[in-house]
Formats: sequence, structure tokens, C-alpha cells
Amino acid sequence: MTSVKLEDCSQTMELNVSIKDEEDKIGKSLSQGDHVETFSTFREKQQEDHRAKRSHHCPHCEENFSILSKLKLHVKIHTGENLFSCTDCGKNFTTSKALAVHQRVHRGEKPYSCSDCGESFSQLCTLKRHERIHTGAKPYSCSDCGKSFSKLYNLKTHERVHTGEKPYSCSDCEKCFKRSTALKVHQ
Repeated sequence: MTSVKLEDCSQTMELNVSIKDEEDKIGKSLSQGDHVETFSTFREKQQEDHRAKRSHHCPHCEENFSILSKLKLHVKIHTGENLFSCTDCGKNFTTSKALAVHQRVHRGEKPYSCSDCGESFSQLCTLKRHERIHTGAKPYSCSDCGKSFSKLYNLKTHERVHTGEKPYSCSDCEKCFKRSTALKVHQ
């Protein structure tokens, strides 16, 4: 008999389990084709429930955050409070680290290089997005039709086919468009 003490979310539980008995039960269940909820799957479900309960909503827009500190940083975008400004272009950032990464653009720093073609990038995320050209990876899929995209922006634009949303309107004739580029061509 093994005693396991679990501490999470200010709750303490004691489980007295016989590892051998549990292994025997799992073996029998698997041989009969049953679903077995292991400790790890139980833990995953518990964490998912806790994340849902810890959802913090931005009072200014539709964004949700599971971590309160992330929401506090995000709100600064709306309030303009304690923002870090780029002295070269005036763009504002919520953290000094984000400002430092941005300033690479002005200094021409490109520390991240593609191992396939040698192209360099100032941000790691831009390199990762570029690498999808070589791998053909399309991690963003439409939940309505299943079409896949290499960029999240392209998925969001595609979803307007299903929703009918046309967020770009001409100020002269009020005609609406799904893409900003279509509006520019129209004007």
C-alpha cells in the first residue's frame, strides 16, 4: 500500500492505493476494451476545469486570459498606462522586453536564420512562420470546412466566407469587403 499526497489549489487529498491492484485493474479493463481514467487523464481534466474557472475577461475588448498578470499587461494597451515607447517610431509596448525585440527592426538585427535557405529574421516567431514554407505545415484549420492554412491571419480571413462578415467598408459608397486589400483596390 502506497500513500500519495497531492496538493493543488489549496486542497490536500490523501490517496491510499495499492499500485499492484491498480495495474491489475487497468490490465483487465484494457483487455475488455474499456476506457481507463488514469491519474494523468484525471489531472488533465482537473487542470482544464481550473483554467476555465480562472478565465479573466478584458473589460475593453473580447480577449480572455487564464492568467491575471497577462490580462493586466493587455489592459495597458487600452489605457496607455506605463507603456514602453520606441524612441525611433513611437510605437508602444506593454513590456520592456517586447520593446527591445521591436528595436531590432530599427538596428537591422536579425539573429534568427533559416537552416534551409539562410534568410534571417529579427524575431523567432517570424522564423518559425517562415519555416512552414519549407515544411508545408498548415497548423490552422477551418472548423467549418477543414481547409488548412499556414498563417492564422489567413484562417481568420477565410472564416469570413462562412460567416459573411465584411469588416472593411468604403467611406465613399459604403460597399463592404472581406479583405482590406479588396477595399484598397476598390478605392
